[in-house]
Amino acid sequence: MTDLSQLKFYATHPHPCSYLQEERATTLFLDPQQPIDLDTYSHLSELGFRRSGDHLYRPHCKQCNACIPARIPAAAFTASSSQKRIIKRNSDLEVSELKAEATDEIYGLYERYINARHADGDMFPPSREQFTSFLAKDWEFCRFHAFREQGTLVAIAVTDHMRNGLSAVYTFFDPDQPRRSLGRYAILWQIEETRRLGLDAVYLGYWIKNCRKMNYKTEYRPLEMLVNQRWIRLS
Repeated sequence: MTDLSQLKFYATHPHPCSYLQEERATTLFLDPQQPIDLDTYSHLSELGFRRSGDHLYRPHCKQCNACIPARIPAAAFTASSSQKRIIKRNSDLEVSELKAEATDEIYGLYERYINARHADGDMFPPSREQFTSFLAKDWEFCRFHAFREQGTLVAIAVTDHMRNGLSAVYTFFDPDQPRRSLGRYAILWQIEETRRLGLDAVYLGYWIKNCRKMNYKTEYRPLEMLVNQRWIRLS
């Protein structure tokens, strides 16, 4: 594993929090000049770091500890009745691995998704430049998993393959197919893929109790959360 004492980290000035409107956030990130290799990434994920574009970061707020890293231990996961129904509902989908790039097909799906689901968010309006800087990175660990219905692309799960598990970076999907629950299904698929690869966990990023958009993460049990630098399992 990487010797963390050899790495440099920087903290941002306080800025408006993306999740809690009343809070100001500070972010700790790895020196941008430091190449993000697989060992460094895997090690830092154990300490609660997350990737966004070219940066590995984690919250570093003095007055708030609402952002809690969360992961699903794949071997111990048991699907609930509703999750089993989602798996069955999507059993007709074919999944393939694609290069992480903004093809017309992939970007078109992303644009539709952002316009329909996140018109009030930081990623609106979508653009190819934004998409490329955020998701389409030519690194050995970054993969696009494409879900297709009779050849038609309906979802992309942007997934980082680390030594200790898979990181669910971002998922976008056909906003006109709500019955499939494609976002939830992508996580269920990543759990099964983690098992198939013999890896430990699916890393979900941060769970925030008072952020409604994060509620779905607690649907997967058991769930592990990083509290006081220890991963605690919730059954």
